[in-house]
Amino acid sequence: MLTTIQSVPELANSETTAAAVDLRWYAISTRSRHEKMVRDRLAGIGIEPFLPLANKLSQWSDRKVWTASPLFSGYCFARFSLMNSHAVLQTPGIVRIVGSLMPESIPDEELAAIRTLAESERAYERHDYLVEGAWVQVVRGPLMGLRGQLLRKAGHDCLVIRVNLIQQAATVHIDMSEVVAVQ
Repeated sequence: MLTTIQSVPELANSETTAAAVDLRWYAISTRSRHEKMVRDRLAGIGIEPFLPLANKLSQWSDRKVWTASPLFSGYCFARFSLMNSHAVLQTPGIVRIVGSLMPESIPDEELAAIRTLAESERAYERHDYLVEGAWVQVVRGPLMGLRGQLLRKAGHDCLVIRVNLIQQAATVHIDMSEVVAVQ
């Protein structure tokens, strides 16, 4: 019986060691405007959180104020082992751990880049996730209202306008600030 009692702490210790080795970064979907609260609660239960904040000029009724808002609204990042996912999911304000079928970890390089950006002295802000081939709509400038596909050509951003019937297309240089993703 003594050997059983002694082996239990060893088993628990090996599980703890395995959990510590398998620490990965995950994106956590939060309830609306609960990102800072989730960050604080995760830290409170011993999970390493990361919430990049961007300074934003907000207009109040009587003045303008700089506020620190989450860079990615509705998301917080946390570093933990999936063995601890139950504790994470039980944290108030958390909706789910992001992934298509099951939680998927974020590559360390991607999170390190966001962390470097957040720790820098430079001003930064959220930007639409536009990739080459994405369908976009022009929201500013003389081409306002046009829809097309985003393309990089000779180092410039271009909008491709297609005429399907005759299988022809035209491209025009566009500034990324003039387009938004088509939903």
